[in-house]
Amino acid sequence: MKKRPNFLFLITDQQRADWLGCYGHPVLKTPNIDSIAARGTRFDNFHTASPVCMPNRASLLTGRYPSVHGLRYNGCVLPENASTFVDVLADAGYHTAAIGKSHLQPFTGIAPMGKDLKDIAATPEAWKDTRLAQYEEEPEHYQGEDRYDIKTPYYGYQHVDMVTSHGDRCGGHYQQWFRENAKDWEALTDPANELPHNYSCPQAYRTPIPEELYPTGYIRDRAIDYVQARADQDEPFFAFVSFPDPHHPFNPPGKYWDMYSPDDFEVSLPFQAHKNPTPPMRWLHDQWKNGGDQATPQTAMMLGEQQIKEAMALSAGMMAFIDDAIGDILNSLEESGQLDNTVICYNSDHGDYLGDFNMMLKGALPFRSITRVPFIWSDPDGPSETSSDALCSTVDLAATILDRAGLKPFNGNQGQSFLPATQGAEGPRSEALVEYNDGGNRLGFDLPARVRSLVTPEWRYTIYRDQAWGELYDLTNDPNETENLWDSPNHQSVRAQLSERLVHHLIAQMDESPQADRLA
Repeated sequence: MKKRPNFLFLITDQQRADWLGCYGHPVLKTPNIDSIAARGTRFDNFHTASPVCMPNRASLLTGRYPSVHGLRYNGCVLPENASTFVDVLADAGYHTAAIGKSHLQPFTGIAPMGKDLKDIAATPEAWKDTRLAQYEEEPEHYQGEDRYDIKTPYYGYQHVDMVTSHGDRCGGHYQQWFRENAKDWEALTDPANELPHNYSCPQAYRTPIPEELYPTGYIRDRAIDYVQARADQDEPFFAFVSFPDPHHPFNPPGKYWDMYSPDDFEVSLPFQAHKNPTPPMRWLHDQWKNGGDQATPQTAMMLGEQQIKEAMALSAGMMAFIDDAIGDILNSLEESGQLDNTVICYNSDHGDYLGDFNMMLKGALPFRSITRVPFIWSDPDGPSETSSDALCSTVDLAATILDRAGLKPFNGNQGQSFLPATQGAEGPRSEALVEYNDGGNRLGFDLPARVRSLVTPEWRYTIYRDQAWGELYDLTNDPNETENLWDSPNHQSVRAQLSERLVHHLIAQMDESPQADRLA
């Protein structure tokens, strides 16, 4: 009887689809990630359920949209009692591991935008005890010298190496390891000891932390340890290996800082390329030209060409480190004799504007730069060097992985398996829903933005709650989304059809769990 396949799921943070060599990037070299695509299928039309970290990661694990699983925006919590596809794998005999960033609950003591922690604690909720239904994971748990033991299973994971936050100041188990292995750790994390550089890009920081002590290196080494430890085990494994980069701050360590030059890049889609910018785009432009500040370090902003090119060069450096790390993990998988029985996936939780229309980071404007992400599926039993234009969503990953393992999803899963598309067939979707909910009011919105998009192979239709304007883009003739056809007289029938289809998707956002067990 053939052994069930292992799964190695590699995921980055805030990487747009076209920032890989195998996706056609003209400058960035990613030979190791490209090798995964060479052994499998590259998906060219894969979209997030939400272009924000926490909601989309929860959708990945649950196969449910943010409005249903409850982690609606960053700062919320995926309840401890939420079922995940990792639970299903573990119950079926898989050994499950999370190595790196998980981000299914907050790991800071900072209050949400415009709110006070005391007021939040004193406000009753619609459901009783909801704030108690979460894992007790707080930053202070990692302040001791002894390794903090996370309560497992943690969202289905039996083994957890936790890395929180971004850049060179990550927390969790990495922080404990860093303090133990870097005797001068306080000096290395002192901003006064930043290495000299001439970059003016916001959040460009030349860290003194060497490559071997940087979070990417830690995650690489823990993943290799795990893969090697599983080599002589009978039970198959599912390993979720999650890198916090290339998310800002822009701080690639060591040789990766100047591996790429800003002169290597160009801003090919400036603000002027958009024919009729939406109100938030105009608001961001005004803020940029008038010296306005970001609401938070994670809030979308506009920058000048040189600063964007600097951010691109540093992002490329971070990606180069990730690619090298993945190469080492793949070598370990092969050397341990497990490559030929392991399905390898490569993905990102969301993208980055990264210069499109002079914008940076992410936000309420669901351009393809932040909703379209890389996804590669390499299967020992599947085709090699193929690509698929099947429209897929993050919510489909749970159903697809379980399908490959010969298992069924739990009741309430909203995704559709696209396993046939990994074998060259068509995918199950003709449309994908993308949700965005903000935790605070920014980008000129009077209230926190509530945004819903419907993506088809031909169109992107977006509506903003309580706004008289919306977005409609012809992806066939305008793939860069430079002309909003919302008010075009010639496209009113298309707008009406997509509006109706979006309504059907929104009607479907009802939790089917728990199912009825009686007639009445």
